[in-house]
Amino acid sequence: MAVACQTHCVSLHSNCGSANRLLFHFPSPFSLLRSQPNADMNSSATLLQPPTAFTGRGRQRLHSAQAGPAPLSSPVRSTLLCVRCQSTSIEKPKEKRNIIDKASNLLTNLLSGGTMGNMPIAEGAVTDLFDRPLFFSLYDWFIEHGSVYKLAFGPKSFIVVSDPIVARHILRENAFSYDKGVLAEILKPIMGKGLIPADLDTWKQRRRVITPGFHSLFLEAMVKVFSKCTERTISKFENYTVGNEEIEVDLEAEFSNLALDIIGLGVFNYDFGSVTKESPVIKAVYGTLFEAEHRSTFYIPYWNLPLAKWIVPRQRKFHADLKVINDCLDELINNAKETRQEADVEKLQQRDYSSLEDASLLRFLVDMRGVDVDDRQLRDDLMTMLIAGHETTAAVLTWSIFLLAQNPFKMRKAQAEVDSVLDEKGFTMESIKKLEYIRLIIVEALRLYPQPPLLIRRALKPDKLPGGYKGEEEGYEIPTGTDIFISVYNLHRSPYFWDKPNEFEPERFLVPKTNEGIEGWAGFDPERSPGALYPNEIISDFAFLPFGGGPRKCVGDQFALLESTIALAMLLQKFDVELRGSADDVELVTGATIHTKYGLWCKIRRRA
Repeated sequence: MAVACQTHCVSLHSNCGSANRLLFHFPSPFSLLRSQPNADMNSSATLLQPPTAFTGRGRQRLHSAQAGPAPLSSPVRSTLLCVRCQSTSIEKPKEKRNIIDKASNLLTNLLSGGTMGNMPIAEGAVTDLFDRPLFFSLYDWFIEHGSVYKLAFGPKSFIVVSDPIVARHILRENAFSYDKGVLAEILKPIMGKGLIPADLDTWKQRRRVITPGFHSLFLEAMVKVFSKCTERTISKFENYTVGNEEIEVDLEAEFSNLALDIIGLGVFNYDFGSVTKESPVIKAVYGTLFEAEHRSTFYIPYWNLPLAKWIVPRQRKFHADLKVINDCLDELINNAKETRQEADVEKLQQRDYSSLEDASLLRFLVDMRGVDVDDRQLRDDLMTMLIAGHETTAAVLTWSIFLLAQNPFKMRKAQAEVDSVLDEKGFTMESIKKLEYIRLIIVEALRLYPQPPLLIRRALKPDKLPGGYKGEEEGYEIPTGTDIFISVYNLHRSPYFWDKPNEFEPERFLVPKTNEGIEGWAGFDPERSPGALYPNEIISDFAFLPFGGGPRKCVGDQFALLESTIALAMLLQKFDVELRGSADDVELVTGATIHTKYGLWCKIRRRA
């Protein structure tokens, strides 16, 4: 899942002088100014107040969003970054910028460790990295230097990959020559030996145990859980609306609640009830999610310093939150062990989920492994699924609505499909198969706003990378310990592999795509994976990597895609949605995932 940089997303289209450019506002780190939504805060529309205000990322911003931040001065608001332009500086004290940049360039030249043959080195200003998410700068350098280049931060360097052929080599063809590197170091204190940060030996063992739990029949049983949780959110909105009355709601916060409830019931058989109530466990979950995101964006791991967990206030809070969650998980694990019955084991062996009172993944892991299952390892697995599963689903639903709200025709098309498929009987796997356009919207949102925007790897032994598009034909030799960023954002918006890459076109996934000028790339072909409900890395030959690829691909990808499909369809079936202001008012920030700074505030009303 996969840095704290901030940028203000303006729109997917502009008239800045070049086709297919993606524009962003961004604030200066030397300024205390914040962006002001253009929405009329005195509107007569009802403001939907969330029932609680937690400290985590999904809740902490609610007060500032409702109160409305201070407006930007016109000179700052007019400052634009064009992602495909090379000039990325903003107005700030030039003397300070020059000193920082000169010092950084000196360190880079002295300590970057060479060029690894003829591999290009990105020579960006380090101060640019303070102003916006790292992956935007990686895109600029991709356009300038090509699909494989070296990026140095003083003594630390990374190879940045924006090529499906090279990504395929790292993720699938030579997967066991790499581990998660920096990402594992950041997440290990939180997830322990869970699937994401685990070393290869632990990962192989846990993968064999966990993967069968995501069997297609388990996913089919989870459809009821997804629908039940989404119905709570729908009912909550309906309680605030009468007739054609319009309400304003932060849908990102609501999707965050929804995703947490789904993970709770589907994975733990635990009802967080976060859509309607507050509890110490929910507060702790959001606090931990916030800390995981903070660590993924902070360059200096100060939390590893001696006594940091006692001296640094946020670290004290984090460890307190972690204890609350771990205590809760321990209780759930113990309960699952104590209630283990041979009859349930037989049903699980036969994949008879329909007759199980508890069809959760925790039930499967305990029943199939027996009472001797390692509690600590199981807790690490559950914590990993809690954090990874929650963040991805909340983000993909947020950006799906953001994109649809800017494209009313596509929203109406989606609603028409939902109306033609869903009936009083609710959701089944068969109805999901018929919701083709809804599924395409979900994957197109993941293409434009990948969760995470970066995949991180570290070489465990020397390797030779392919040269990539327009790179060295003989490839690049890399030594043990080389850190690599696979830029999913660059891959998903590459003009070499996608037509009109910055435009929202869900139907693109129905049409084969080739580029004869790129040797070694098999192109995009939906027929390559017949029967797949959602496009994947196989169909795209690693040009589309929303859940990674190869052996260490996310095991819960279908779980996340199905819950997102159901939630989006149920919302569109009942409500019309539009942004409260304009797309220009939605400020984008990144961490483990790409999300908004002040929430996705929308106007919703019951459909006629």
